[in-house]
Amino acid sequence: MITFELVTLDGTKFGEEVYEVVLPTADGYIAVFPNHMPLVSIASPGVISVRRKQGDPDTKLEYFASNGGVIEIADNTVRVLVDAADREDEINEAEAQKAFDQAQALRRDAKDEISLQHAQQLVDRQAVRLQVAGLRRQKRR
Repeated sequence: MITFELVTLDGTKFGEEVYEVVLPTADGYIAVFPNHMPLVSIASPGVISVRRKQGDPDTKLEYFASNGGVIEIADNTVRVLVDAADREDEINEAEAQKAFDQAQALRRDAKDEISLQHAQQLVDRQAVRLQVAGLRRQKRR
């Protein structure tokens, strides 16, 4: 087992022993299992997936929407430090869709590079939240 800690600016979002964690990095997704080699990496905005037990099917995966941050892996501990992360059951899909549409409008209407970058970050964040909401919906079926 590995200890997975998801830490946000508001405190620890998740901190338990699990079998597998799948994390978004700049080079793509990585799966972390027990005895993974030590690693420090940048976490990209994306979906974090958690499998609590080795035999758990994909329908039991837990999902978090993350805006990116830092990943640290050492001694069977995975620590992900992010500004914000949302557990799948914290995301209202209709509200996330509305926020995504608003972020796209901000991006479309951006007048300078700084406004454009900010709007793009909002678009990316809401896109990940929508992706997690969709995964949750599929899991329920």
